[in-house]
Amino acid sequence: MGTRLLVRLHGELSTANAPRVRAELLKCAVERPDALVVDVSALTVRDPGAAAVFRAVAWQAATWPGTPLLICTPDAATARRLTHGCRRLLPVFASPDQALTARPSRRVTVLHDTLLPVTGAARRARELATEACARWQLPALIGPACLIADELATNAVIHAHTMADIRFAVGPHHLMISVRDGSAARPAPVRAPLHTSVTGLGLLLVDATASRWGCLPVDGGKVVWACLRTAPAR
Repeated sequence: MGTRLLVRLHGELSTANAPRVRAELLKCAVERPDALVVDVSALTVRDPGAAAVFRAVAWQAATWPGTPLLICTPDAATARRLTHGCRRLLPVFASPDQALTARPSRRVTVLHDTLLPVTGAARRARELATEACARWQLPALIGPACLIADELATNAVIHAHTMADIRFAVGPHHLMISVRDGSAARPAPVRAPLHTSVTGLGLLLVDATASRWGCLPVDGGKVVWACLRTAPAR
């Protein structure tokens, strides 16, 4: 069956604690289980707006890192409230046992490696990007993927000074690139004149090239990720 991670939520969900719920669920998704199973049978949702947190997490996790989110509740009204407008993306099961034993969705194909905190890390990242695009028959994405992989690897070397895990994954609609390092400091693009020497300018290239990108905190550091569309948007 592979690996599935079960999370049980208790108490009351509100707009005040919804951001924390989102952050914790995404931390679990970053660990790359085959599916993230969320049991909400003991959760009270009094604020309809707070229920959108599960739709937001499901959409984010599906885009990157490609982890499906499965909701567990025996209450039909709660299921409708939590999955309104995205039942296909957010399947509901009556119990955790059903979710844990359900037929797994199609796995995301992955290529990954560990980068040392040295100047050659960026070159290795570009080599892996080229290999990934060639393996998955995405020749048009070699240039953009190399640029993003280079910038994310360089950012990890300059700012984290730790070992970094680089990961390429291909899903139905996106090529996903991520770098996980040992620094909790969040990267931020720096807008400055081109003639100045300021770190952070490389992230402007990532922002301009990727369809989406972001940063998520994880235990012991962070993950910076970016997506490239494998097909034109409809």
